[in-house]
Amino acid sequence: QLQASGGGLVQAGGSLRPSCATSRSIFSSYVMGWYRQAPGKQRELVAVIVSDGSTNYADSVKGRFTISRDNAKNTVYLQMNSLKSEDTAVYYCNADRSWPKRVYWGQGTLVTVSS
Repeated sequence: QLQASGGGLVQAGGSLRPSCATSRSIFSSYVMGWYRQAPGKQRELVAVIVSDGSTNYADSVKGRFTISRDNAKNTVYLQMNSLKSEDTAVYYCNADRSWPKRVYWGQGTLVTVSS
């Protein structure tokens, strides 16, 4: 249901922009977001975006990451700038509906930041 892509290997200070494509029915009625899971750590929220364009970010990425959505392509992007080694993780796209409750996860895309 969610197709994520765009991870990779980048040097510290560099940028990446993973994307997540989904169906129109999910894109229009779910909160879309990105989570990440670093080795040995729990999965954590990175950023979310609502259908009206409002966003929320983890404190650790504020000012560096930007989540956006392309309504014509049913795609969510995560522009990641000024990457740090601690941003290394598998990044998962997420779609969340509060009622009736339903959650979808993408397959994950690996981001590796070398110092």
